[in-house]
Amino acid sequence: KITENAKKSLASLKRENPRLEPTLAIVQAHNDHLIQEINKKFAKEVGLRVIHICLAEGSSKDEIVNEILRLNEDPNVQGLALDLPESLYSSKVLNAVKPEKDVDGLSDVNLGRLVRGDAYDCLVPPTACAVMELLEDLGRKTVLLVGAGGAVGTALQCMLQREGAVTLSCQWKAPQLRTKLHHADVVVVGSTKPDDVPVSWIKPGTTIITCSHDLLSEKHNYGQQNNHAPENTVGSLAIAMRMQNMVKNTERWIQSQKYRKWDLRCLKLQPLSPVPSDIEISRAQSPKAVDVLAKEIGLLTDEVEIYGQTKAKVRLSLLERLKDQPDGKYVLVAGITPTPLGEGKSTVTIGLVQALTAHLNVNSFACLRQPSQGPTFGVKGGAAGGGYAQVIPMEEFNLHLTGDIHAITAANNLLAAAIDARILHENTQSDKALYNRLVPVVNGVRGFSAIQLARLRRLGINKTDPGTLTEEEISKFVRLDIDSSTITWQRVVDTNDRFLRKITVGQANTEKGFARQ
Repeated sequence: KITENAKKSLASLKRENPRLEPTLAIVQAHNDHLIQEINKKFAKEVGLRVIHICLAEGSSKDEIVNEILRLNEDPNVQGLALDLPESLYSSKVLNAVKPEKDVDGLSDVNLGRLVRGDAYDCLVPPTACAVMELLEDLGRKTVLLVGAGGAVGTALQCMLQREGAVTLSCQWKAPQLRTKLHHADVVVVGSTKPDDVPVSWIKPGTTIITCSHDLLSEKHNYGQQNNHAPENTVGSLAIAMRMQNMVKNTERWIQSQKYRKWDLRCLKLQPLSPVPSDIEISRAQSPKAVDVLAKEIGLLTDEVEIYGQTKAKVRLSLLERLKDQPDGKYVLVAGITPTPLGEGKSTVTIGLVQALTAHLNVNSFACLRQPSQGPTFGVKGGAAGGGYAQVIPMEEFNLHLTGDIHAITAANNLLAAAIDARILHENTQSDKALYNRLVPVVNGVRGFSAIQLARLRRLGINKTDPGTLTEEEISKFVRLDIDSSTITWQRVVDTNDRFLRKITVGQANTEKGFARQ
């Protein structure tokens, strides 16, 4: 029944969202393939996709936490469950799972919501749900939890008490165990019963429910003695409840992906009169940490590449995740009469976004070009806007940002150096010397690289053995024959340095007189 209801709910969600493919990731650190197969079977019945991450038996808690943190940030995984040995269910491991992906409901956040009574805002542990499903009419009955601790035990106690049951808990080695077993109407067993605890301690007619972490184990030693009710195992029922939780989680995930107003906390302005300089205004305002801003506007951790405290790049994978969202409006701020000091396009752009986002609660952002150091250090100044409508920190934006302009400069100048070096070598060396440098003998063997074979094919030379080339083919292969008078690749710098506008290169003695403007 539970599986069928989950299947219908998921089918309804898929009709509304045709591209939906909800994925449950299960981290496993044991060799019991039976649990893995039953999870897959139930998931297939419901219509869910399951991926098993099978870690080596004996994996440490740190290794498991690292895998959990990776799955937390995977936008293609909507739910995360753990199938681990009992010893690995520590607070560190359980709380590593993001609460919004915690389909087993074992994190402190989910458990806290359950205890507070926010049942609609949390996911209840499937084992606890399965136990409650098996019990009926609990009013004034005494329920004893034996060996059921941790998150599942806490969730069970909370749910049983809400149903009016008198709840007791006890460990197998506790001296008062016999007395409590004798008075209990229901016994919920959370771990394997030791052999030295006889079944005769349980009073006749007692309902026994087994919910150890080995959910599917049918090897219990209670028997049918003493006329107590037959034992119930939550096994498959708990896994069905897990799949039901996954469907609920998928519904929440769909809601979270829909367009919504940003939960943005705007920085408060405190305008002064007379208005201070731009740099004073920038330094007087403490900027918001960029990772906080990213969360406020709904970016995932792996969609943001952070540079320091106030800068970040947004990865283009974001476009794939948001492809089903409606397009917004694109507003271009332009100027038609350039002035030496600029027309104020950046200031107007920033001011518009401040008005739209901070005052009208419209999701909007500004797109500005990275300033060049030329105008920044000239009469025009920076391009961060001005006054109280500017990008902060102003110095970082105007001077360096994420360093891309310097990387482009380095790449451009690397090509310039390579071109001039190649011209020099071709002008001063024979074909044979060039060939020995380009295709050297290594360990007695001379061979072409993949890129050299591609060049040979472009030249119409279909040979792969370096020793078979003719002198004419060697000459065609080693020489690019760059004409420095017609091909120019200039060196660049992102500064208006007037004395570099026209320069002569190659004046050192080592360049052998091959100087050029």
